[in-house]
Amino acid sequence: MTQLLLDLPVGVRLDDGDFLVADPNARAMAWIERWPDWPHRRLALVGPAGSGKSHLAAIWARRADAVSVGGAALSAPIDRTLVIDDAERAAERPLLHTLNLAAESGHSVLLVSREPPTRWPVALADLASRLATIVVATLDPPDQTLLAAVLVKHAADRQLAVPPAVIRYLEPRIERSFAAAAAVIQALDQAAVARRRRVSLALAREVLASLAADRHYSVTDPSHQP
Repeated sequence: MTQLLLDLPVGVRLDDGDFLVADPNARAMAWIERWPDWPHRRLALVGPAGSGKSHLAAIWARRADAVSVGGAALSAPIDRTLVIDDAERAAERPLLHTLNLAAESGHSVLLVSREPPTRWPVALADLASRLATIVVATLDPPDQTLLAAVLVKHAADRQLAVPPAVIRYLEPRIERSFAAAAAVIQALDQAAVARRRRVSLALAREVLASLAADRHYSVTDPSHQP
């Protein structure tokens, strides 16, 4: 199956068929595929912003018929198969009781966070012991090959003709995240329509300069010639 994992703005598809398995996310995807055979039916999905956690969690939630809740919104125990996003922000007692209920009822829980649960500042000893037993599936930022593939995929989704030279130009100059790849292709598409121009290296330089000025993400010398 050819799939693509993304943490993306509203409107971008988060389907299973949009998920590309590569070295930065292969082990995490393997754990998702392994469900429901998770130790204690719990898994922590961990990675930096833009590494694809939200997309992979959305894929699993559909497969497992799970309810999703933000950690900060977890004010009472939930007795359901569950995704807890930003789980490190959850109040400790509701999180502890949620994990206990899941263990009693056989429900699965997927915790999504930037840091492994063992690094969270937890005061409750019982919660710390529960978190210490959770397997951690780590997603790394996209590597060079994966980031280039994501740029090509977004261009294809928009039916935007982007020459390979432009992909090669963009890949080393944008933040290494799926969100940045989505944003730069969207901006390139909008610029091409607004200016009635085909996508070219010159247009790509203009778009990166504009994004850098808006501080959307870091760009390394957008005026540099390839």
